[in-house]
Amino acid sequence: MSDLTPQSETPTPTTDKITQAARETIYLCNFRVSVDGEWLCLRELNDISLTPDPEPAHEDPKDPIAIERLNLMNMAKLSIKGLIESALNLGRTLDSDYAPLQQFFVVMEHCLKHGLKTKKTFLGQNKSFWGALELVEKLTPEAGEITASVKDLPGLKTPLGRGRAWLRLALMQKKLSDYMKTIINRKDLLSEFYEPNALMMEEEGAVIAGLLVGLNVIDANLCMKGEDLDSQVGVIDFSMYLKDGGHSSKSAEGDGQITAILDQKNYVEELNRHLSASVNNLQAKVDALEKSNTKLTEELAVANNRIITLQEDVERVKEESSFQLESRKALRSDSAPDGQALGETRKQLKEETLLRLDVEKELEVQIGMKQEMELSMKMLEKDICEKQDALVELRQQLEDLRAINQQLSHKSQSSDASSKQKSEAIARLEEKINQMTGTVKQMETSEKHLVKQARNLNSAAGKLLQLQQ
Repeated sequence: MSDLTPQSETPTPTTDKITQAARETIYLCNFRVSVDGEWLCLRELNDISLTPDPEPAHEDPKDPIAIERLNLMNMAKLSIKGLIESALNLGRTLDSDYAPLQQFFVVMEHCLKHGLKTKKTFLGQNKSFWGALELVEKLTPEAGEITASVKDLPGLKTPLGRGRAWLRLALMQKKLSDYMKTIINRKDLLSEFYEPNALMMEEEGAVIAGLLVGLNVIDANLCMKGEDLDSQVGVIDFSMYLKDGGHSSKSAEGDGQITAILDQKNYVEELNRHLSASVNNLQAKVDALEKSNTKLTEELAVANNRIITLQEDVERVKEESSFQLESRKALRSDSAPDGQALGETRKQLKEETLLRLDVEKELEVQIGMKQEMELSMKMLEKDICEKQDALVELRQQLEDLRAINQQLSHKSQSSDASSKQKSEAIARLEEKINQMTGTVKQMETSEKHLVKQARNLNSAAGKLLQLQQ
């Protein structure tokens, strides 16, 4: 190729134009054209140095503030998801030294600091999100307890430290999501503390507030008395959120776990409904037994009164019979028997004897009924005790199932949040694929254009060589 190189070092206007065109074409596409046999090949431009370097094309497709909001929202998603997964795997109450929990507070602090307005005081400029958090007390009276606790904590001297303590107390009370939603819905009040394009004023703030609901499934016990919240430096540790190649398999495994959790939730809900129905039936039976027990008690009291009355009648009949016998003996001993009076006396005696026998029979019947009622009362009391024990046991099972149902509902909420995140990630990947498809089409068009220009350059170079020769 040395004999094809021009000997003169002074570039001609035609060569200057060709070289400039080559520089521009090579820079824009970052590829070079070479001849390989009878084919024109595109090779990546990594060994060609052309001077002067052209200025890079300036493209700013997105607002930097919007990119910051998106990055903070993604970091919040990763932090919340990692905290929930690690806490559930750990299976115990979290404390202040737990690394994912510390990173969560750091991420939340960055989110709350985004777009804060700078307030000038006599001590200088001040930027703190404590003023925005104090709004929760005005909008939700029950949050006044947290604010008062933060103000009473010893050792907190800066608004930043009070804001950090507020976040920790709200997490322990499992009210952080509710409080964040409360202040995000009042953008007219937040505008005093944040710029219009801040994260708390845009959609990303509402998304983060919704993601915080999943933290209600974890328990935290944080001690802030000996912790220096004023001078802490919040640095996000990105190494905790880096994933390896096995992420897809973990994602598939997570989907399977979500499906299993949903199946368990449906089964528990169905079992809960059956148990509720059985408890209601048993309660109705117990009420009916109590009513029948009351009725039998009243009947027993009436039967006892009747027995007492009959016993009094028997005693009275016995007394009358004995009196009549004595009077008849007296009549026999005193005077001659009178046939008519004796017949009447005998007749009266027979009637009294029959009445006595009837009374004794009725007394025996009443005594038998009393014994049967007492036996039935004992059996009913035993049955009621057994039913009450079964009812207590079923209520306990129902409470346990309600607790399990609540846990499964929390898991389903977290799984819904994770599925929503995955769907968003899929949408972003599809958008990237579409962009890459457009880029490939542009590259194909540029390739055709380059091939055409390369042919023109070859013909021009041949003409130059012919002219120089």
